[in-house]
Amino acid sequence: MQSSQSQDPSPKSRRRSIDGILLLDKPAGMSSNHALQQAKRLFRADKAGHTGSLDPLATGLLPICFGEATKIAGVLLGKAKAYETLARLGAATDTDDADGAILRERAIPAIDDAMLEAALAPLRGRIQQRAPIYAALKQGGEPLYAKARRGEAVEAPVREVDVHAIDVLDRGHDWLWLRVTCGSGTYVRSLVRDLGEALGCGAHVAELRRLWVDPFREPRMRTLDELRTLAERDANALDACVLPIESGLAGMPAVRVDAAQARRLSQGQAIALASTQWTQSMESVAIHGEDGVALGLGAIDAEGRLRPQRLFVRSANDASST
Repeated sequence: MQSSQSQDPSPKSRRRSIDGILLLDKPAGMSSNHALQQAKRLFRADKAGHTGSLDPLATGLLPICFGEATKIAGVLLGKAKAYETLARLGAATDTDDADGAILRERAIPAIDDAMLEAALAPLRGRIQQRAPIYAALKQGGEPLYAKARRGEAVEAPVREVDVHAIDVLDRGHDWLWLRVTCGSGTYVRSLVRDLGEALGCGAHVAELRRLWVDPFREPRMRTLDELRTLAERDANALDACVLPIESGLAGMPAVRVDAAQARRLSQGQAIALASTQWTQSMESVAIHGEDGVALGLGAIDAEGRLRPQRLFVRSANDASST
């Protein structure tokens, strides 16, 4: 027979409802899912999800959504992002980064500014990009990396992506330090791989750090070590690291509704908006109450009606109320 103590979990191990966004500084050598699970365990959150994977080699901003904030994870996933990366010249790898096996080594030519700019120019703007074969993209319901690890032939997809800027911050004979600002779905590994081919010597990512994800342009990131220390010392200080759901909606088109309209939306009904306020349909808007609290996501149709999409059910431990 189990003891009463073993049947009653301690408060520190009991799951709880918590809503909000944690700006995690993912460490190198850890998968995004592992980092997510570590954070979820520290906060004892009953529900969590991240907003776009970082490679195990990469560090930097990994927004983690707790509770009802998971309903806006797709919004954050589609936002612009910025990275800094160390591109190592002279060798191509099977993963397009330093975690992979070297496929080919080549001599590095003398690279002047004009040659470098000529190689970078086609990689800016809206471009066609081939994903790495070791990627989380799914093909036939399975990630590409799973097929690649089994030695299967992988045809990586080519997709349109937006590369807003690539700037050279510093460089040496066999390396380039780059800053990349790009849209959703862009692989920095692919940019570096293609840059290396354009230079005639091959290249791979040696280091990669995500600096920001819109709307978190100047993020106060928290490391797992920092969070562990807070969890042991002060649970309230730990919860203070979680941003309100509203922070992830900054910059989105927003509609403010009164109490009666909010009630109708909560019942799944569409509401008519003032024609002077909305003159065109919109696929995604943030819905706020009269007090400014976010109620959820909605869409505006061609007739100017607001339709609820994903509404929030606030928990008692909602981080947005802290």
